[in-house]
Amino acid sequence: MITRKSQREIEKMKEAGDLLVEIHKEIAKMIEPGITTMEIDAFAEEYMRKHGATPEQKGFNGYQYATCASINDEICHGFPRDQKLKDGDIATIDMVVNLDGGLADSAWTYAVGDVDEKGKQLMEVTKNSLNKGIEQAQAGNRLGDIGHAIQTYAEGEGFSVVREFTGHGIGPTLHEDPQIPHFGSPGKGLRLKEGMVITIEPMINEGAWQSRMDNNGWTARTMDQSRSAQYEHTLVITENGPIITTDQNK
Repeated sequence: MITRKSQREIEKMKEAGDLLVEIHKEIAKMIEPGITTMEIDAFAEEYMRKHGATPEQKGFNGYQYATCASINDEICHGFPRDQKLKDGDIATIDMVVNLDGGLADSAWTYAVGDVDEKGKQLMEVTKNSLNKGIEQAQAGNRLGDIGHAIQTYAEGEGFSVVREFTGHGIGPTLHEDPQIPHFGSPGKGLRLKEGMVITIEPMINEGAWQSRMDNNGWTARTMDQSRSAQYEHTLVITENGPIITTDQNK
């Protein structure tokens, strides 16, 4: 069932988004060769709890961590680990904050040390893809408008769009309808309505779009071992355009 949120619910989700943004900004200061994603995970959970929030991912379908940490060819749902990040890695940290019942979900890809030009381009195109999708998140538009904007831009830049994982509705639970594909045809799919809260989270690969699942049953990685990047925001559909609750520029 697709729910449209009340103003009270939206305000709570905005507060959760503000806290999530704080955590991502702190992580940006921490990311460097030699740090581990397990250390980042511990920091994120401690920061949430210190501010009266909880990591919504922890315990979800048995998931054991406060964050997902996906490195290089891992597309999404990578486990935090004690392996040190290396110079030239790219690492995506994804988390969901629950603050007094309000949820916010955001992933960000970080450059570790000196990343090569192709890696920098992958990150830039992925971030731009997210923004292209958000531009189409207008009341009255359809889900296919979002996916089409992302797909045509990313593929036009020589990259591919992951098909198996999508954005989603959010609040009061972590994953709700509708699914938000990052590919598609304009004018197709569900029509967006004021009060809907969704995530847009394109996963863009430098090689082919196909993925495979690790034996842990969670982590997806590229079939051809090419690198993948992801940026994600939570946003509210309003009559005046989307409001990004996880905007790091506000």
